[in-house]
Amino acid sequence: MSEQKRPIHDMSAASTAAAGGPARYRTVDIVVPAVLGVAFGVVFWAWNLLWQVSAPLFAFFPPAQALIYGVWLLPGVLGALVVRKPGAAVLTSTAAAFVSMMLGTPWGVEAVLAGFVQGLLPELVFAAGRYRRWGAAVSVLAGAAAGIAPAVWDNVRYYPTWPLSFQLTFGVLVVVSAAVVAGAGARLLTSALARAGALSAFPSARG
Repeated sequence: MSEQKRPIHDMSAASTAAAGGPARYRTVDIVVPAVLGVAFGVVFWAWNLLWQVSAPLFAFFPPAQALIYGVWLLPGVLGALVVRKPGAAVLTSTAAAFVSMMLGTPWGVEAVLAGFVQGLLPELVFAAGRYRRWGAAVSVLAGAAAGIAPAVWDNVRYYPTWPLSFQLTFGVLVVVSAAVVAGAGARLLTSALARAGALSAFPSARG
């Protein structure tokens, strides 16, 4: 035979190296989060308007508006689930917030800072699993983690005069919305994209 058989562990290592390794970024690993960021930045712009015009609908109990908060927290979890490399959640969430700011948002540069933190918290969840766990449970936990930032910051920054019961309710509903919309929603969207063949360049193509 012209070539000897290679040990299984060597073949596995070679495959990992060929794929760029778990932490090494390829061009596509940067482009896709950027594209997702632009798409969600446009969604954010529309969601900013919806948040403002829908406020009267929640006049009976203002904290209930937190139920629609989860959309703002979706990009970070989705970016991580798609790319599956360190930093993808932060990159996608920050890019979406930046595009939203450029399109016009009442929160200005504060939106970008919020986007960074809302990407960092789910990033920590995936990092705790050593970027090897991508199932529904971890996704929901990552989404809930993203919701912790606005649950605390929005109460301090925007609703300091609310009664404590309102603030606690708002915080809980933000985390619940984040877990459902950003966590479970991102997991379902990733699976749908995988079935459609849109993730062929990523390990997430397997669902």
